[in-house]
Amino acid sequence: MSTLSGADARDAELAAQYEAYPYPARDPRDEAKRLLIGSPSHLREIDYWVFGARRPQAVPLRALVAGCGTGDGAIMLATHMARAGRAGEVVCVDRSARALGIARARAEARGLANIRFVEGSLTALDALGLGVFDYVDCCGVLHHLPDPPAALRGLVGVLAPGGGMGLMVYAPYGRTGVYMVQEALETLAPLGEAPAERLGVARRVMAALPATAWLRQNGNFGDHLTGGDAGLYDLLLNPRDRAYTVTDFLDLLDAAGLEASCLMEPARYDPALFLPNPKLRARVGELSRRERARVAEALTGNMATHVAYVVRKGARAVPPDCCDPEAVPVMREMPGAELARQIRPDGVLPFAFGTLTVPVPVPPRMRAILPLVDGVRSVGALMAESGMDEARFLAVWREGFAVLESLNRLLLRAVG
Repeated sequence: MSTLSGADARDAELAAQYEAYPYPARDPRDEAKRLLIGSPSHLREIDYWVFGARRPQAVPLRALVAGCGTGDGAIMLATHMARAGRAGEVVCVDRSARALGIARARAEARGLANIRFVEGSLTALDALGLGVFDYVDCCGVLHHLPDPPAALRGLVGVLAPGGGMGLMVYAPYGRTGVYMVQEALETLAPLGEAPAERLGVARRVMAALPATAWLRQNGNFGDHLTGGDAGLYDLLLNPRDRAYTVTDFLDLLDAAGLEASCLMEPARYDPALFLPNPKLRARVGELSRRERARVAEALTGNMATHVAYVVRKGARAVPPDCCDPEAVPVMREMPGAELARQIRPDGVLPFAFGTLTVPVPVPPRMRAILPLVDGVRSVGALMAESGMDEARFLAVWREGFAVLESLNRLLLRAVG
């Protein structure tokens, strides 16, 4: 058993966990098969949600991945930058030598020359002498640290003027059942035992978990089922795991002098989307952005994480008007033709927010415009090719862009 106590003991356990079971489990050989895509740190999202599509692509982007683990976000961003011919570098910091080794092997498998790895602690960034960054990724890390507010302030300290961050923290309602099992395992597999012994206990508990356990009913995540030893350990045996309601999260940002430019996806945090009753929508319309987000989280119950792009207070870069004829729209990932096929003839797009699918109304004529969106044509060019008169096109485009932007599917390209 450990002779440490309190926060020090939990921190030592956390360090031992990620050396024994680097998370998430990744095989560098898989890099030849696929690129894992997600949020935050998708390059097109950074361009839009952090820099308002106003930062020239020719300006080098210096990014820090704070707590990179085995490298999902770092590999995605460095690959996007390399493919787009974007200058800059991605600096990956983690205190787990084993996790960094996996991330490094993944980068080598892809031949990435724009990424480097630094072993060190996020709680002592100044000692690493890394300089400042235009963008900071801290995904799935803050909620494991002994003092998240202090850690976040430290990240703000290395953020360049005009820069921003991509953050992810756990959320409580969508993780219902997790903390109950964690509580039981802290007694059955106490901190201080060898990681392999604790994991064995957790596997035996999961094999006999009662049918009434809330964890059995929760389909919002699957690490304990498909994530191997690392996934099971991280979910159920992690020695420090705090969840934040969306208002807790916004308060954390506020205390660090930050504000969210985007909660991902924005529509997910608008209860009017899944409350069709006109009287309820009228009440929702009277709420502040914060109150709407709180109601959406409480009613849907399936938010297992909160992902946000954040900037310093008052420094949000507002994107150009979506109807500016010189603006260039870009699909975030899914080709426009494929998204158009998902919109029904009546203008309804069934959209999945995790385990919740919502019918989202889209102007039906967007089905004809979306296949033209290629990241090269401007809005003016789309209008010319659409066959619609200017007034009709702009009305359809403005409404359709607003909806698909709120779903993080249609954005504007950064200026050249």
